[in-house]
Amino acid sequence: MNEKKLSLFGFFALTASMVLTVYEYPTFATSKLHLVFFLLLGGLLWFLPVALCAAEMATVKGWQNGGIFRWVSETLGERFGFAAIFFQWFQITVGFVTMIYFILGALSYVFNFPALNSDPFVKYCGLLVIFWLLTFSQLRGTNRTAKIAKIGFVVGILIPSVLLFGLAAAYVLSGNPLQISFSAKNFVPDFSQLSTLVVFVSFILAYMGVEASASHINELENPRRNYPLAMVILVVLAMCLNAAGGFAVAAVIPQKELSLSAGVIQTFQSLLLHFNSHLGWLVKIIALMIAFGVMGEVSAWVVGPSRGMFAAAQRGLLPEKLRKTNQYGVPTPLIMIQGLVVTIWGAILTFGGGGKNLSFLVAISLTVVIYLIGYLLFFLGYFVLLFRKKNLPRSYNVPGGRIGKVLIAGSGLILSLFALVISFVPPASIPHGEQHTYQLILLTSFLVTLLIPFVLYEFHDKSQHNSTTPEHIKTGDVNPATYLHARGEYRIVPNEQDTLKQ
Repeated sequence: MNEKKLSLFGFFALTASMVLTVYEYPTFATSKLHLVFFLLLGGLLWFLPVALCAAEMATVKGWQNGGIFRWVSETLGERFGFAAIFFQWFQITVGFVTMIYFILGALSYVFNFPALNSDPFVKYCGLLVIFWLLTFSQLRGTNRTAKIAKIGFVVGILIPSVLLFGLAAAYVLSGNPLQISFSAKNFVPDFSQLSTLVVFVSFILAYMGVEASASHINELENPRRNYPLAMVILVVLAMCLNAAGGFAVAAVIPQKELSLSAGVIQTFQSLLLHFNSHLGWLVKIIALMIAFGVMGEVSAWVVGPSRGMFAAAQRGLLPEKLRKTNQYGVPTPLIMIQGLVVTIWGAILTFGGGGKNLSFLVAISLTVVIYLIGYLLFFLGYFVLLFRKKNLPRSYNVPGGRIGKVLIAGSGLILSLFALVISFVPPASIPHGEQHTYQLILLTSFLVTLLIPFVLYEFHDKSQHNSTTPEHIKTGDVNPATYLHARGEYRIVPNEQDTLKQ
């Protein structure tokens, strides 16, 4: 079955939807002028290394399928590859809930329906409706996902960002009072303070997810050229948009009045009403656009990590029923299981008090530290590729020769380890008397979750294990070294060769 290939812009929009979000600008704004320093430092020393190393590993001959699962499996071993994709998949099951919380907040404002954001039962029902509608919308294949991602990127990220920058620039140039002051002291933060280190980690985490779209690289037109190009463009755009967006919010809204969940809408309202008191209706339209952009982000994440898990299932690491796809090549059983996990997380977090209780904060921190373990495996795998598998053919290389590669990947590895350690420091929002409880629950949950993929790997049915990679083939292709796609399930031709090692 031949599917239309993803264009460079389609793939870029899909990847950007996983990383760029307008609703994070208020979080950046809390650091005032420091945000520019944090975003540049985190972007250059962590985000850029992830993007460049992912680009090199994704273009190694034979490594195009499976994303981080394939890369880590080929370098550190299959056990660790399975752990890496499990961690990537696990963190987004909670991430979906927090993203949809923002959508619900925006829709609550647009339609003047406060219960959608405040009543736990109504909020949970809204969460389920939005998540499952977006999930079912992704069952017709990657091109459907890319279309939603492209519209979401343009409508929900690019247009609101440009509009916000334009309004903020006009506000500043008109000589209006600013909520931040400019000086070298305000630009460079004091890293001797623990609170500063914790804040810096939040900027690193804002860049997470750039590697998740690699599971779609086989559907990209000319991946050898377009994948690295998409990564570089994304890094530059992310640093520019996040810095400008955070600065716009910080310059207009006083810190004591800033809402982290609705700060962008708050900023638009303040700017639009400042220039014209009759533009309140436009604020609601912009809020709806941003909500649609987040829906595009959810859509992009629904299939990405599931495709990586599907690659693991095809290796025999998951039950046979999870190796099936629908007629569009989408691993439907895996996506349904993902949906059930999100449904459970949604109930736990919503009825546990939304975003203001200890269990919610632990859950969010748990996803962060688990994902960071996945990044540690990612960078360690890259070093194995660099020193032990350096002769493998690839169409892209991280610039700078071996020394440049070591420095770039090394900065990503060190910052990932640093972020992991600092993530166990309790947030300032937790009362002092509950901080020990927070750390104990987080550490225990972390250790248990850390063991899950290794336990699953150890006890999986090894008689079903194979080292093959599924492919859709043209009708009439009788090459025995191929896969047949029949009844939504891949089956192996008896004389299949070990394509993984080719």
